[in-house]
Amino acid sequence: MARLTTIDPAGAVTGGPTATLIYDDWYPALRSEELRRKALKTAMLLDIPLVLGRRNDGQIFAMRDSCPHRGIPLSVGWFDGEHVTCRYHGWEFEPCSGQCAQIPSLPSFDKLDATRIYATAFPCVERDGYAWVYISGPGAGRRKDPSELPIVPELAKYSAKYRAAHLTADLPCNVDHGIIGLMDPAHGPFVHQAWWWRSRASIRQKTKRFEPIPEGFRMAAHTPSGNSAPYKLLGVYGEPIETTIDFVLPNRRWETIRCGPKWFTSLTTVTPVTSSTCRIDVVAAWNVFYHVPFVTSIAKFFGAKFVRQDQETMVQQAEGLRHNPSLMLIDDADKPAKWYFALKQARMEDSAKHPLDGPVDLHWRS
Repeated sequence: MARLTTIDPAGAVTGGPTATLIYDDWYPALRSEELRRKALKTAMLLDIPLVLGRRNDGQIFAMRDSCPHRGIPLSVGWFDGEHVTCRYHGWEFEPCSGQCAQIPSLPSFDKLDATRIYATAFPCVERDGYAWVYISGPGAGRRKDPSELPIVPELAKYSAKYRAAHLTADLPCNVDHGIIGLMDPAHGPFVHQAWWWRSRASIRQKTKRFEPIPEGFRMAAHTPSGNSAPYKLLGVYGEPIETTIDFVLPNRRWETIRCGPKWFTSLTTVTPVTSSTCRIDVVAAWNVFYHVPFVTSIAKFFGAKFVRQDQETMVQQAEGLRHNPSLMLIDDADKPAKWYFALKQARMEDSAKHPLDGPVDLHWRS
């Protein structure tokens, strides 16, 4: 995994605006390869401290990093592959359910049933190399029926053989700024100027059709930009190239590129770590140039450079956001950002209202 430079909390830009967080959904907490038997890892999602691990049977788990007895972090305790033990008083918990298995201090005549006590445990699933955690809204209580949960996001693959890579980068801004930066179509020639991507001189007018989809919108299947070097490379296959991009709440951008039997897919998420910071995670899979030596290393090298350019821009933007300036969104390049905020508002209000009532063409220069 390539992890870009982490923002040092001691030197991080702080004081920017916070965002309203969306609960009752799946978020990637960390790479699942980091979870090993008899070891504990910590993460933060939506201002919630988590402790994660892998049981002896391979099942991964996520708990609130807090003992329900006296609040000490469970991550400073012990994990034997079956139970998480609090280092303060030795309470033991089954980590997937959070159920207390033992309270060592209870005398034999005490009638307290320890198994009626639960630490907070979250549904946790391994998918595409991530530990996805379902974060319920505050006060939701324990969820007993996993079938009630939405489907865990999964990257599409269109052949048995493919390569894959992951990238991640921390951003010192709230999730809203991270997401509208992710879907912004006009910053490419300025933020991503490079011989292997595009230059400011390559700006041209674009027209793309967008369609409503459940809790999101789709940039309909189209021929990708001719001023982008990576797309030009696909021309060696001599097949028509078509790409589709979806955005789906709460934080997901899916991209699919097809070139005959060759394909590339990616899932990019912008996950709220706290109400004022977030993290980009990218997982990509492909069978293009499958037999080219070192293709995965090459892809990760250039992918890391690309994401780092976004990261550096967001760090710079965070400095300006500290002072709570007035901001604006324009048409048409910022229309997807407006749709995102409208979709988010509808989700918060439990409304079925969608900002798109049908297909619409947007025009911009990039």
